[in-house]
Amino acid sequence: MSLKQIPKTDLDYVIFYAEELKENPKFFAQQKELIDSQLTASSELTKKRFSKKDFKNNVRKHLREIGLIK
Repeated sequence: MSLKQIPKTDLDYVIFYAEELKENPKFFAQQKELIDSQLTASSELTKKRFSKKDFKNNVRKHLREIGLIK
């Protein structure tokens, strides 16, 4: 990982991240594994928190309560 310049804006970080993913397959694999594990954990937590009966409505109700959807 080499920095040509220090990222200053969000876009600079996005460009740096995209270039690093393109140049380093191990970095891509590591990020994919991290994202997959986060999705699995999130899915398991959601399944345990909300009953299978009326699952979608329970999740929507919760998301409304915390302000993520209207």
